[in-house]
Amino acid sequence: MESETKGPLKGLRILDISTVVAAPWAATLLADLGAAVLKVEMPGRGDLLRALAPHKNGVPLWWKVANRNKKGVTLDLRKDEGRALFERLLPHFDVLVENFRPGTLDKWGLGKERLFALHPKLTVLRVTGFGQTGPYRDKPAFARVAEAMSGFTHICGEPDRPPLHMGFPVADAVTGLFGALGILGALYRRARMPDEPGQEIDLSLTESTFRMLDFLPIEYDQLGVVRERVGNLSDYSAPSNVYRSRDGTWVTIPASSQSIFARLCRALGRAELIEDERFATNADRVGNRAALDEIISAEIAGRTLAELQPLFDRHEVGWSPIQSIAEVFADPHFQAREAIVSVEDAELGPVKMQNVVPRYSATAGSVVSTGPALGQHNEEIYGQWLGLSGGELARLKAAEVI
Repeated sequence: MESETKGPLKGLRILDISTVVAAPWAATLLADLGAAVLKVEMPGRGDLLRALAPHKNGVPLWWKVANRNKKGVTLDLRKDEGRALFERLLPHFDVLVENFRPGTLDKWGLGKERLFALHPKLTVLRVTGFGQTGPYRDKPAFARVAEAMSGFTHICGEPDRPPLHMGFPVADAVTGLFGALGILGALYRRARMPDEPGQEIDLSLTESTFRMLDFLPIEYDQLGVVRERVGNLSDYSAPSNVYRSRDGTWVTIPASSQSIFARLCRALGRAELIEDERFATNADRVGNRAALDEIISAEIAGRTLAELQPLFDRHEVGWSPIQSIAEVFADPHFQAREAIVSVEDAELGPVKMQNVVPRYSATAGSVVSTGPALGQHNEEIYGQWLGLSGGELARLKAAEVI
């Protein structure tokens, strides 16, 4: 079941028995780069992501992107025959991705000892809310739980309003990225030391989100500062906010360095602000942020977006209008870069989604398929690959093993 893409990971095989977002996304990112990924789902109901919005005529749209470039089978690992099929599959793969609660695979007879007995060189990515150890290891967790516990949600929102969850599960996305990175790190070690045994990767949603916060822990440790919500402002540079133009368009301007601040002032015809002692350094600007923001807001509010764009571009100011997804689709840069690609889907016809990130000059990845239908490749994998007859496949399906 080699990948149809020519990405740099072509030849790598991943068995993905995980569900919903974070762990499957780690496997999808590697599938985009050429890894052959086999997605395993429960017979009948499938992955819970299929039930999450949005849908079109009952077809799950999120699923189509989150599990693209994968082949899909159904298999009930809780049943003896299902476990036996899994044990036949496993030695053909380099990586196993799972996100069950700690100890679940052990209860099914697929604990660490059994997995490595079947495949001594195996890399296992285990994704959970809180990790494989610790007092919270058995608690259920979702992206919002991880975001809240890690300190991320505490700094999101306006200072006089409740903490604000983002409109997308950030913790899932960040954990998926760490998962892909973790797999590649383990595979690099295996390539360097091929005689060494395989290993497990313990990846926590909460710790991934906490790691993303970077300087918050050292700031608290060394300065005793508990960072609070500041809305769209930045606590470490100024001016940095979201401003509204005269024609009602919101734009973001992060003037995070001295040179960018000077260019912004010249673009707005306010060069005298560069020499104003209140705004002489970034520390001064942060300390006098309210006064500076009032000036910048007034200047932006006095101009339309069409007037601002040539000014900012001519003076090389870093900025952007706040774009909706419709505006992203129409953006000429996204179009020129082919950042959105059209992929043929058996249920929906051509559908559009993000292109592969990052881009390789010699071994480019590609999007060749959307997320598979439930059990779409059962016959190919179990029949052609493992040699099961049509009658045996029918019997296993009737017994809800597959």
